Amino acid sequence: MNTTPPGHGEGVSGQPMPPSTVTETAPEPVLLLTPREGVPPVTEDAAALAEVVTRFAAGSGPVAVDAERASGYRYSQRAYLVQLRREGSGTALIDPIGCPDLSVLSDVLQDDEWVLHAASQDLACLAELGMVPPRIFDTELAGRIAGFERVGLGAMVENVLGLRLEKGHSAADWSTRPLPEAWLAYAALDVEVLVELRDRIEEKLRAQGKLAWAHEEFDAVLHAPPPPPRVDPWRRTSGIHRLRSRRQLAGVRALWEARDAMARRRDTAPGRILPDAAIVSAVSAAPSSPDQLLELPVFGGRATRRHVATWFEALSSAARLPDDALPLPVPAGDGPPPANRWAERDPLAARRLARARAVVTGLAETHSMPPENLLQPEAVRRLAWQPPDEITAQSVAAALVRAGARPWQVDLAAAPLAAVLPDPPPEETAADPDAASA
Repeated sequence: MNTTPPGHGEGVSGQPMPPSTVTETAPEPVLLLTPREGVPPVTEDAAALAEVVTRFAAGSGPVAVDAERASGYRYSQRAYLVQLRREGSGTALIDPIGCPDLSVLSDVLQDDEWVLHAASQDLACLAELGMVPPRIFDTELAGRIAGFERVGLGAMVENVLGLRLEKGHSAADWSTRPLPEAWLAYAALDVEVLVELRDRIEEKLRAQGKLAWAHEEFDAVLHAPPPPPRVDPWRRTSGIHRLRSRRQLAGVRALWEARDAMARRRDTAPGRILPDAAIVSAVSAAPSSPDQLLELPVFGGRATRRHVATWFEALSSAARLPDDALPLPVPAGDGPPPANRWAERDPLAARRLARARAVVTGLAETHSMPPENLLQPEAVRRLAWQPPDEITAQSVAAALVRAGARPWQVDLAAAPLAAVLPDPPPEETAADPDAASA
């Protein structure tokens, strides 16, 4: 495709130059290291917070909001720094340790949109501080709907604004006090670019005819209920797939629960107390004494060795369980089984799922967005596992609504899915050489 703008690449005579002599190079993104007004002081007490509230009440327009947690270091997901920026208000960096109640700040920001990146990650910890937005614009989610291949904040700022953010501190321990100046500059820059990024993506969404879709998605994120407690969270232990017996699963559960209780008490990330690899290794080795447990290479750390009695007792308690108290290989649930087991459990459902996924993938390609944003994968699985008794566009639409699909998703997907959900007659299935591998 010819992307040379009019007048570009013309010779002195006004005639176009040969294509081989025209060189297009994208300008290097500008690296941002310091906020334009400098790094603001950290708001750490009630008097400083009152000044921030006054300043932001006097501002106008959307409010850029971000929060920094200490994931990977702390058990809790609380915020350890909150950043805001607004036209006419400047930037504020607030320490939630010194200012644990920000509801008065939230109250003066209820007339305008809050701009966040990956809002679902921050809304819960902001709510703990009393900060609840009236409406949001999520630049990460908007980027997905607009068709951006990379939707991390750094990538989007570079692609859309031609600016580069230093992202080296994104995984830092934000519970550190005092916070280093370089970290504070990084935090301030994150909100400095958000509103401009929001405006540019909104233009793109409007041009694509997707802006209303994006607003439905933002509203769904904002009003999503808290996720229910995870069933058997210990089953997410990395490497657990290598363990086959129910007795081994009981060992993983016992070690995971002992580690979780300790992590919760100490407000430390569980993996920093006992890595998942150590859990799987201990269960696989089945040591008969604490000393044998310590001989495992993954138990060589000082902190791990200090609590060896706790770990060995957890393993011993699992070994003493009666057979009827051992966990099942696959947890019971009210939804469909894992998709990789459908061909064995219900071949017809497996083929329905393949057809439904193909429809969603095709629609997603047509509208330039990831399939999981065009329609939630869980909604597709539930529909394929148990379709309506009478398959019509209307009954499929109702099923999608019950599964949490938004109106724009239902409008796009209900009729195409209804067209592929009916199972073919048995003679067609038998004649289809690819049916068994769908």
